[in-house]
Amino acid sequence: MLAHVLDTAQALSPAATHVVVGHGADAVKARFAEAPVHWVLQNEQRGTGHAVQQALPGIPDDARVLILYGDVPLLTRQTLGALVDADGPALLSVVLPDPSGYGRILRDEDGAVSAIVEHKDANPQQLSIDETNTGVMAARASRLKDWLSRVNSDNAQGEVYLTDVVELAVGDGRTVEVVQASDSEEVAGVNDRAQLAAAERVLQRRCATALLDAGVTLLDPARFDQRGRVSVGEDVVIDINVILEGDVELGDGVEIGPNCVIRNARIGDGTIVHAQTVIEDAEVGPSCQIGPFARLRPGTVLVGDNRIGNFVETKKARLDQGAKAGHLAYLGDASIGKRVNVSAGVITCNYDGANKHQTVVGDDAFLGTDSQLVAPVRIGARAYIAAGSTITRNAPDDALTICRARGQKSIPGWRKPKKDPTPQ
Repeated sequence: MLAHVLDTAQALSPAATHVVVGHGADAVKARFAEAPVHWVLQNEQRGTGHAVQQALPGIPDDARVLILYGDVPLLTRQTLGALVDADGPALLSVVLPDPSGYGRILRDEDGAVSAIVEHKDANPQQLSIDETNTGVMAARASRLKDWLSRVNSDNAQGEVYLTDVVELAVGDGRTVEVVQASDSEEVAGVNDRAQLAAAERVLQRRCATALLDAGVTLLDPARFDQRGRVSVGEDVVIDINVILEGDVELGDGVEIGPNCVIRNARIGDGTIVHAQTVIEDAEVGPSCQIGPFARLRPGTVLVGDNRIGNFVETKKARLDQGAKAGHLAYLGDASIGKRVNVSAGVITCNYDGANKHQTVVGDDAFLGTDSQLVAPVRIGARAYIAAGSTITRNAPDDALTICRARGQKSIPGWRKPKKDPTPQ
C-alpha cells in the first residue's frame, strides 16, 4: 500500500517526501531502503496531528505540505493535484451513503467549512451529515506548525487530531477550500483483510481499463491481475487468469494464453505464450512459441523464432535464432546455437553439488532423446548426439557422438522385489 502512495506522490514532483513510521518501523524502512524519502519516527502514536508534528521540523516554512496516509492507496494524481494547486489550506472530502466512523465536515450558513468533528465526538445532528473528511489535507508548513502548536488532546480518544487545524484556520480568518473526491473507492482506507481485498479489486479494474484503453484485448477484464508496471504494443491479446508482475513489456501482436504468470520479462513482437506458462526475469525475442506448461526461469534469453514446448524448463540459458526444445527438457547454464533441436528428455547437468558449469551447443546441432550433457561440455556445430547418450567430453563438429552402456541383456528368472511387510 505504501508503494502505491509513494508512486502517486512522486508523480506530483515533490521537493521532498517525508514518511512517518511507528510500529514496525524497521521492517517498513528495510522494504523501502532505496526509496527517495526522509524517515521520521513517531515513538508514541498520539494521533494524526501528532504524526504531522514529528515531520514538520524538517520542512521549510514556505513549503506547501500535502498530507497523505499509507493505508489510503487508491488516490489519484488528478485529485491530489487539485489540493496542491489550491491557494490556501485545502482538504479532501467525500460524500458517503454510510458515513459511520468518519469525521463530519461542518459548514456555516453560507456553505463555508467551519470545522471537522470526529465521529466519536459528534452529536446526533452532526452524525446525520454525509460529507466526510478523508484526512488528506494541504497547507503551508508555517501555518501547520502554528495551528498544531495550538491543538490539544481534549477529545474522546485523547489524541492530537489533525482535523482540529481546520477550526483554527477558520478562526484565523482563513478560507478552507474543499476538493470533493469523485467516488468513495478512491479514498477508501484499509483496516482489515476484507478492505484490503476490496481495494485490490478497485486497483485491478483500473489496470484493466488502462490496458483496454491502450488497445489490449482482455478476454475477461475481471479475471486479470497486474502487479507492477506494464507497457504494451499494438494488438496484444491476454486470456483469463493471467498475472503480470514487476516490469513487463509486451510487443506488438503478443498473445498470452490462460493461467500464465509473467514476471519482470520482455516479450517480443508476435510471440505466443500458451496456457499455464511461467516466465520470470527473462527476455523473449520475436516470433517465439512458448508452452503450454513451460517455465522460463531467471536469465533465460530467447533470441527469436524459438520454440519452448510443454514441460521444458530453462534457467540462465540463451537460445539463438530458431533453436527449439519441444518438450520434457531442462536447459540450465547453457548457450544453445542457431537452429539447434533439443529432443525430449535432454538435460544439461550443470550442477556438480557445489558449482554451476556451462554447456555450449553449436549451430545446427541435434540433441537426441534422453541425452544428458554433463557440464562443462561443448557440443560442436552440426553435431548429432545419439539418443540415450551421457556426454561427459566435448563432441566434435559434423559427427555422430554416442555414449551408451555396452550391449543389452535380459536376466531370466529375475523376480520383482517384494515390500517388507514390517511396518515402518
